[in-house]
Amino acid sequence: MNPSTTVHSPLRLYGRSGELALLDELSARLRDGCGSTLVITGPPGLGRSALARHAVGNQREGTVLHTRAAPAEALLPYSGLHALLCSAPGPLPGSADDVTRPGTAPTALLELLRTLGAESPLLLCVDDAHAWDRDSRIALGFAARRLAPRDRAAVLLTATDDPGGQDAFTGLPRLRLGPLDDAAAGELIDRLTQGRADPLVRDELRREAAGNPGLLTALAARLTPDQLAGHAPLPHPLPGAERVLSAYAARAEALPADTRLLLLLAAAAEEHEPEGAGADAALLMRAARLAGVDADRLLPAERAGALHSDGPRVRFAHPLLRTAVLRGAPLPRRRAAHRLLAAALDGPHLTLPRLVQRACAAGGYDPFLADALAGAAIAPRPHTDRATALARAAELTADETLRGLRFSAAAEHAWLDGEPGRARALLARVRAVPVSGPAHHVRGLIALCDGPVADARESLLAAAALLADDADRASAALLAAADAAWAMGDPHGYADALARVPAAVADVPGPGPSPRSATASRAGGSGPDGRETLGRYVAGMRAVFAGRTAAGHALLRECVEASGRAGDPDVLLRSAAAALVVGDVDAACRAGARALAAVRVHGPRVLLPPALERLAYAELRAGRHARARVHALEGLRAARELGRRNSAAHLHAVLALTASLEGDADACAEHAGAAGATAAAHGLAQAASLAVWAVARTDLAAGRCAEAAARLRPLVVPGPRRGHFAVMMLAVPCFVEAAVLAGRTDGTAVAVEEFAVWAASTADPLAPAQLARCRALVAPPEEAAARYEEALAHHERAGGDFERARTLLLYGQWLRRRRRTREARGPLRDALVAFERCGARGWADRAGGELRAAGEAVAGDAGSGPLDRLTPQQRRIAHHVAEGSTNREVALRLSVSTRTVDHHLRNVFALLGVRSRTELARLLERSGA
Repeated sequence: MNPSTTVHSPLRLYGRSGELALLDELSARLRDGCGSTLVITGPPGLGRSALARHAVGNQREGTVLHTRAAPAEALLPYSGLHALLCSAPGPLPGSADDVTRPGTAPTALLELLRTLGAESPLLLCVDDAHAWDRDSRIALGFAARRLAPRDRAAVLLTATDDPGGQDAFTGLPRLRLGPLDDAAAGELIDRLTQGRADPLVRDELRREAAGNPGLLTALAARLTPDQLAGHAPLPHPLPGAERVLSAYAARAEALPADTRLLLLLAAAAEEHEPEGAGADAALLMRAARLAGVDADRLLPAERAGALHSDGPRVRFAHPLLRTAVLRGAPLPRRRAAHRLLAAALDGPHLTLPRLVQRACAAGGYDPFLADALAGAAIAPRPHTDRATALARAAELTADETLRGLRFSAAAEHAWLDGEPGRARALLARVRAVPVSGPAHHVRGLIALCDGPVADARESLLAAAALLADDADRASAALLAAADAAWAMGDPHGYADALARVPAAVADVPGPGPSPRSATASRAGGSGPDGRETLGRYVAGMRAVFAGRTAAGHALLRECVEASGRAGDPDVLLRSAAAALVVGDVDAACRAGARALAAVRVHGPRVLLPPALERLAYAELRAGRHARARVHALEGLRAARELGRRNSAAHLHAVLALTASLEGDADACAEHAGAAGATAAAHGLAQAASLAVWAVARTDLAAGRCAEAAARLRPLVVPGPRRGHFAVMMLAVPCFVEAAVLAGRTDGTAVAVEEFAVWAASTADPLAPAQLARCRALVAPPEEAAARYEEALAHHERAGGDFERARTLLLYGQWLRRRRRTREARGPLRDALVAFERCGARGWADRAGGELRAAGEAVAGDAGSGPLDRLTPQQRRIAHHVAEGSTNREVALRLSVSTRTVDHHLRNVFALLGVRSRTELARLLERSGA
């Protein structure tokens, strides 16, 4: 036995928290003397062996033996527990005395496992069980099916998902491994490259590996430091995939020749389809007929599990199998397949895909085909199709300037389709200096979504200068540069970018070119109504930042009104921004909802996260916290999918604010931390300020007033650390409340007066009530009651349960501390009810504490259910787990990391005194929860 095979601390397995939790539960059941069986299946490279090693290493009282050949001592007892890790090929043990005897009868292995399990709990783990000989597989399957829990023996098998080697394991409980998601793949890349990989390289590795950790590890190991850092071009295709791809290709090589040809046609047809879309079955059949092959010859591939058909589409079982089939074919054979597909694409409506297939079959520069592709990409088509056509046209173009223009245009369409990684890869192929303007523009747009916003601003300003002859694109670049300055919290930079927009563009009203966004300019324009709306937006924001607030707000109100006739999502999003600047939160919600609807129907996909972000923030400002949370969660999922980390940071901040209302300190801290991490790396001052405000509001709800005041003071008090200009006034009421209750009133008077100036100019219906509440907090005792009554009168006209409840709480608290206990009970009771109605549990607890201190019992004091000891986030996770969701599924539902779910679930188990997911489900069922 080799002592080095003993596992003490297995390497971290990224993206496998659900699988690890299942294996940990199997181990816990075994330690309790209850056996079970599990078969882990999946294609090569997904980590079957790593999970097997984890399962055996998790037996803290056992020994781990990893055998690759015939084991001499394959099964040994240790500290009351047996653990065995076998790897094919090699014989199975036949008895306790002769563990090397081959030809084991099924009953012999079963009796051996029962005998050893009777002595102490036993784990039998067989890695790559599909590779054992047929008799051994039958023995394994026979024993696994007939072991009972009382036998105290667990069997864990790993096998490929190829049905050919699993005949003996049919019917056994099965865990099928899937590819890693983008977040887990990114974490693995960071570990493999020590965080030194360029974003473009990270995207290329993630796309090439298709979620396969084994392949990802092999690819990263073959790149040089300069290639990883982006200083040297990446080879194409990336080296290192040979071993994993050959394992996939082996499945295809065993098929008949005609079937392999059809597989190659399917792989070539899917090459330019959206990810996961598969190949057009009708096209595949037409190409098969041209090749003289019967379409029924595809059936052997379906029976082998290589691909499946769902009617109109044919899909490979694994993306890497498609890659293996395509790369494994000789170049002449691949080109012949593309020519067959081009010939099968007959008809005027198939012009673009036919040209793309012809381009794939081309062997060099072809100016006529390149021009035809570029011409076909002008017509209204999906952005992904236009990006593909323009990229192929660029590859066929010999002129370096025209080639660069086409790559830049292809990159812009890839960005609009929500593929920043593909857009970066296309931009990396732009070499011509005369086309640096369009390239700068697209690079700036990508950085604005997923990079340091200071870099985005500089790229966009440079693009505007280089594109001076193109008024549309120059204006679009300047508006995007202004957006970058806004995100940075740089009011001077924002005003400077808007001041550079050509006067003819910003005049209101006026004919001629308009400051169309990149979206509008590339998607067909915004129309006369959109041009008028954007013109008013630019003029209005210029006036506001020049100090002419009244004139600016008048223009922005006209912008909001004019947007009712516009249908362009970018115009509607700017209208929503204008409404928020004015303070008309209801109009902002309406414009945001219309923008979201327009993006969902017409696209582009890249605008989905900002549309959801703008709507969620408007709903948050309007006091519609539940809706804000729903839209922010959807936006966060979309931002992650489309690679918009900056939008994700803002959405995390919105979720932190909603959690601060709910009183969920853990969720607030997690979302605020996520927002703050990206904000620090990318210079997002607005997201950082919102995150700090959210954490301070959680402190305030919990009665930690000094901590809340310390967090908020730098944001709202003049100084070098002052927060974002669009956030600081919103945070003033929280700061004044925290500072006064903490007894640190320095700076509060200045903050209140600044808030008064802002409240006089905004249309926000809550501002007058909040101002009166702030003045009540800093007023002398003889004036405070009148100020509170004034604030409540404003609340009656404005609505908004949460802010009204906060005023009632402060008023009741003020009355109680002046020994006017009987008078205090009414406001405190109303505050408690209002907080409960809007789901603000933490604030309700604070109000309940004040009400008890005023001498009134609070409903629910007599008893509590099992979940009352959990935070709202813990309760949500407990419910999902009890319903049978894995940790990964819970993480996807709640838009948190699997590590966070693991952490919360451990705390739930400890607080509720349960040891497994099954016990948790039973506890919730018994309690009626």
